[in-house]
Amino acid sequence: MVFVARKSELRVLDDLVRAAADGRGGALVVAGEAGMGKSALVDAAVGGLDGWLVLRAAGTEFERDLPYAALHQLCTSVIGHRDGLPAVQRLALESVFGLGGETTPDPLTIGLAVLGLLHELARDRPVCCVVDDVQWVDAGTRQVLGFVARRVAAERIAVVLAERSPSADGDRSVERSPSAEPGFTDLPRLPLPGLGDAEARTLLRSAARADLDGEVLERILAEAGGNPLALLELGHRTGPLGLPAGNDDGPRANVADALEARFARQVRELPSAARSLVVLAAAEPVGDLGLVGRAARLLTLDPAELTAAEDEGLISLGPRLRFRHPLVRSGAYRSATPGTRRRVHAALAEATDAETDPDRRAWHRAHSVVDTDEAVAAELVGSAGRAQRRSGLAAAAAFLERAAQLTPDPARQGERMLAAARARLDSGAPARARELLAQAERRPLAPADRADARLQRALIEFHVARSPEATVALVDAAAGLPPDRARETYLEAFSSSMFVDRLPGRLRQLGMRIREQAPRRQDESRPVDLLLDALLDQVLAPVEEAVPTMQRAVAAFRTATSPWWMELACLMALDLGDDGSAEVLSARQVALAREQGAFAVLPQALRVHAIARTVFGRYEEATASLAEARAIDEAAGTVSLSFAELILAGWRGDADRVGELRATMRRRIGRDEAVGELYATAVLRNGLADYSAALDTGLASRAQEEEGSYVVWGLDPEFVEAAVRAGRPQECAAVTARLEALARTGRTAWAEARYRLAQALLDPGDAESTDARYREAVGLFARTGVRALYGRTRLLYGEWLRRAGRRADARVELRAAHETLTAIGATAFAERAARELVATGQRPRRDGANPLDLLTAQERLIVGKVAGGATSKEVAAALFLSPRTIDTHLRNSYRKLGISSRRQLRELPL
Repeated sequence: MVFVARKSELRVLDDLVRAAADGRGGALVVAGEAGMGKSALVDAAVGGLDGWLVLRAAGTEFERDLPYAALHQLCTSVIGHRDGLPAVQRLALESVFGLGGETTPDPLTIGLAVLGLLHELARDRPVCCVVDDVQWVDAGTRQVLGFVARRVAAERIAVVLAERSPSADGDRSVERSPSAEPGFTDLPRLPLPGLGDAEARTLLRSAARADLDGEVLERILAEAGGNPLALLELGHRTGPLGLPAGNDDGPRANVADALEARFARQVRELPSAARSLVVLAAAEPVGDLGLVGRAARLLTLDPAELTAAEDEGLISLGPRLRFRHPLVRSGAYRSATPGTRRRVHAALAEATDAETDPDRRAWHRAHSVVDTDEAVAAELVGSAGRAQRRSGLAAAAAFLERAAQLTPDPARQGERMLAAARARLDSGAPARARELLAQAERRPLAPADRADARLQRALIEFHVARSPEATVALVDAAAGLPPDRARETYLEAFSSSMFVDRLPGRLRQLGMRIREQAPRRQDESRPVDLLLDALLDQVLAPVEEAVPTMQRAVAAFRTATSPWWMELACLMALDLGDDGSAEVLSARQVALAREQGAFAVLPQALRVHAIARTVFGRYEEATASLAEARAIDEAAGTVSLSFAELILAGWRGDADRVGELRATMRRRIGRDEAVGELYATAVLRNGLADYSAALDTGLASRAQEEEGSYVVWGLDPEFVEAAVRAGRPQECAAVTARLEALARTGRTAWAEARYRLAQALLDPGDAESTDARYREAVGLFARTGVRALYGRTRLLYGEWLRRAGRRADARVELRAAHETLTAIGATAFAERAARELVATGQRPRRDGANPLDLLTAQERLIVGKVAGGATSKEVAAALFLSPRTIDTHLRNSYRKLGISSRRQLRELPL
């Protein structure tokens, strides 16, 4: 009846499902205050979907802390179709649903597995996923729903989410919703406002009793405020004088509270047995009639008495027990005394199978006790462990909090509060973590726990503020930890400060503090220990002393089996001029992160992979890595700094893009002239022959280094080129000394080539020695994989030859430079080479257009992976998309490229 007044909104839902039936899936959030008819509207839209598979779930306030509770409701009936999924995804689903060995699946893997499951189901018939009351859906399911909803555009899948929004005068039930849970603000929304006067009158007249006069109807219209449920309830259950039928509980702040009070009163008016059964059902949110029946018999109640509540229109009985409206459930639950609630939870706990559903049993037990209870607390700790293994961090934190509250021993209570605080921080709720930490510190903690509390407090401030003060506090807190954990904490603090801390001397001071607290280990160190020592030496020690330590760290990570911290070793290899190690480490970290499902580190690994490929002159590979990193960030809802994108734009000579990325990065980190920005800007300005600006960047970098900040050694050659071309070679003494020391101690072709090139640029005028050094630099760069610097060196040599009057020799070098730099996409440097060639009297050759330029960035990424032999499912898993979406992109790419098969795709020069 309600949806008759919502014809335009119903058309929107009908359009959504019609498009999904044609393979143009989508998602919609139906939002409105309690009682606005969200459920009735959705029921009307999906009720007539013949030939569809409709999956339904509903969030409840009680289950918001149970990991993936709503996902169980949504997918339990179809989980048997998981066999067609890739092994990693299948195992993730089996872990979440308790069907196999407990693993620790990443939330993104779970989201991809659910998307894959729906994709398999949609092969046979369209699928509509309906989730009611998503404001109460647990955090894990919310993340999965958001992931899936954003990736069904090419699927026969419709996702409809009904979300209660707070009323203007305050809906207390919505205010209790956890604010840290991810939202759906970027999805299309269908708001349901109050009905207009005409629609409200029509609905009221259809529902009101015949003996109500016009004045009473006007009073109901005013009180309901256009709320359809209120109109139906007041019109049907109002006394003949317009007063509520029966005794009311007094005035309410809003319509939702008033309706909840009315439903509570209706429950209280039921016969005693029926009333107790309704409260029992309200405490069992899944609607499992078998479970409700078992619990009822434990309370010596007859489940058949529920028919009295059904006759009153409060519930409906079928395969599952459903309440007429969520406000009926909440009204029924709150209508009971605390003692009654505890009794029904105790019965539900006893009736729940401890083997198949231990977490729900533990949660019911936790709500059944008044005082502390170690047995119940221990059961909750077990549930927390299972939640953590299933990546349900928010649920684990909730279990641990409740366990701490029920723990009788103060010392153990403090331990569990510490664990809850850690879980809250890991789940992205630092404010709540801080509150729990304060409570834990008021308990009698053991010395080790007291040290852990100090570390957690420092970690909270470090992750929230990322300020120098927070970093120092983290370093000091780590001093009381076991040695291995302390050194890992030092590494995290120091490496974070390297790239963003620009305050004079701060990084050097921090390094000296860490060196004092964590002296070098004399035994066989782990790769992370070697890396910490190498980073400290790079900032604190002379080049000759730092290089051997750095080389040992890089070598250790070449055989490491964990992807963590490997990006720092790769950047260190680039600083050393060790292109072989940089190639191995950047690829190895990405591979390990993918194999191990380490999605927390994979985006950063891909960005460092892109930096290495950029310096090597493999820009298409760099672009593909960045596109994949952005896909993971978008799937996870995270935002990363743009250093890699900035460096690629600088090498491409894209001044507009560099400016855009610099502005974005400065907004995010709150300061300018970060390390990656300085390097990218210097490369860009040298490419554009704006040597004065490039020199200013180099001088800013040198000033930061003198003040004790971290500087990318790869900036040194940019500084030398800019200073010489700007007519200020005297500025180069310090960086030239480092280039010479690095070439002498590092002894790699790349490091020696950089030094020979600097010598050639700085040569005072001996033409024969200058020529020899240029040739030596070109030859050394030819032995490396650094094509970009090889092309630039030939450009510099050609420019010198032209100025020396050797036009024929200059043309050879400049033509080679132009071809190399054009081929890799270093546009600004290629144009420099073109101008120099024109000055010698020769025009550069122009190559034809690249057909791949017709593709979007995502299409290029997909065709590149497919050309490499990956299947649609494998590409979908890597990019967190559905296989159908991948096939759609491939069809579009084939059309643009004028081909029709994967075989032809592999023959293209990708």
